[in-house]
Amino acid sequence: MTKQQRERGLNELYAEDPQAADLIVFGRRAHADRRGFLKGAGLAAMGSLIGATIPFHRSMPSGLIPAAFAQMDEGALVAEKDGLVILNDRPINMETPAHLLDDDITPASRHFVRNNGLLPEMALSGDASGWTLTVDGEVDTPLELTLEELQARFETVSLQLVVECAGNGRAYFNPGASGNQWTTGAVACSEWMGVRLKDVLEAAGVRPAAVYTGHYGMDTHLSGDPEKDPISRGVPIAKAMEPHNLIAFRMNNEPIPALHGFPCRLVVPGWPGSCSQKWLRRIQVRDVVHDGAKMTGDSYRVPAYPVAPGTEVPDTDMRIIESMPVKSLITAPETGAEVGVGAVEVRGHAWSGDTPVVAMEVSIDFGQTWTSADLAEEPNRYAWRRWTTTVNLLVGGYYEVWAKAIDENGIAQPPTTPGWNPKGYVNNMIHRIALFAT
Repeated sequence: MTKQQRERGLNELYAEDPQAADLIVFGRRAHADRRGFLKGAGLAAMGSLIGATIPFHRSMPSGLIPAAFAQMDEGALVAEKDGLVILNDRPINMETPAHLLDDDITPASRHFVRNNGLLPEMALSGDASGWTLTVDGEVDTPLELTLEELQARFETVSLQLVVECAGNGRAYFNPGASGNQWTTGAVACSEWMGVRLKDVLEAAGVRPAAVYTGHYGMDTHLSGDPEKDPISRGVPIAKAMEPHNLIAFRMNNEPIPALHGFPCRLVVPGWPGSCSQKWLRRIQVRDVVHDGAKMTGDSYRVPAYPVAPGTEVPDTDMRIIESMPVKSLITAPETGAEVGVGAVEVRGHAWSGDTPVVAMEVSIDFGQTWTSADLAEEPNRYAWRRWTTTVNLLVGGYYEVWAKAIDENGIAQPPTTPGWNPKGYVNNMIHRIALFAT
C-alpha cells in the first residue's frame, strides 16, 4: 500500500458517495434514487449479502448502511475481560459489545476501560498502604486523608452511576477523528460505594474565590516522565458540590479493580468519564478554570457553534464538554440474531447527563413509525433506566430495530451523528441492531 492509499470503512465510503458505495458493495449499477436501486437486482443483491429479504425496504433511507454490515468490523474480542474489544494496549482501552451490557448493574468484567497512562504500582499490587488523598488550593483547611480516615470521617453511600467516555460513538463520525474508535460500548453502570465529594470539600472549607476543581491521579505518563500527568481534569465548583459525585473506594461491593482506579477514584456522573479521575491522589480547588493535562486545546471540547465536517476550529472557539447528551442502548437481542416470526422482546438501557430521561421509543421500519417502550424507574439519579418492549415481525426477513431516548426537555437522540466536531465527541445517534426473522 502506498502512502496515498488506505482502506476505507463502510461508514466513510457511504458518507462520501452512497451510490458508488452501493455499486461497490452490491456489484450492481445504482440509480440516482437509492430507493430505485432497492428494487429488482439491487434489492436482491442487498438481500443476498444480508442473507434475508427486507420487508420494510421501501422505508430504508438513502445511503443507510445496514446494521448487519456495520457490525462486521468490531475488532478482535478477548476473553480476559469477558468478551471486551481491545482498542489499544498502551494505554489499555477496551469497549464492551452492546449485548454484554444487559445487566442492570455492570460487572467489573464487562465495564469498559479508558486509560490515558500506565497503571500505578499501588493499583497493580492491590495494597493501599501509604495512600493518602490531598485536598488543597482555595480551601480554609487543607486535608490529607488516609483511606481509613476517609471512611471513618464521612458518611458512606452506594449509588448506581453511569460512566461514559465522551468519545463513545467516535467511530461513526465522518470525516473520522483520531483517538480510540469507540462504537457503542464505552459506557457502563456499576454500583459505586464511597463518600460524597461534596462532604469532603465542605470539610476543607471551599473559599468564595473557588471556581473549579483540578483532579490528579497516580498513573504514569506514557513517556515515563514523572513530571507529566497523563490526564488531569476537573469540574466547576457547582458541579463538584452536586451530591451524587463520589470519592469511591468500592465497585460492586468489592475493592475497585486495578484497571478501574484502585484504591480510590472519583465518579462524577452525567459528565464525561474523563472527569472521574482514577487512582485519585489529589483534589486541588482552583480560582480559575483548571488547565491540567487534557483540559485545554480541543481535548474534551466541541465547537461553540455548528461547523461543517472537516473544519479546523480555533482553540478559542472550543467549549468544554459538560453534561452528556441523552442516549440509549439495545442490549437484547444481540445484533445479527435469528428470531422467530411474530412477537420478539427487545430491551436495553437509557441514560442522560444532567437532564433525566423521560421516554423511550422503538422503530422496526427504519424510523418511519415509532412506538413507546416501557421505561423502569431509575434506582437513583444518574443510574441508567431499563426499558423493554415487544416488536411484531409479521413476515420472515431482515429487520432493524432502532431505539431512541428522549429527555425531560424533549430532546431525542438523532437518527444520524449529531454536529460534527474535530475529536468525535458526544455522538448520541440512535442505536440500531439487525435481526433475521425466520
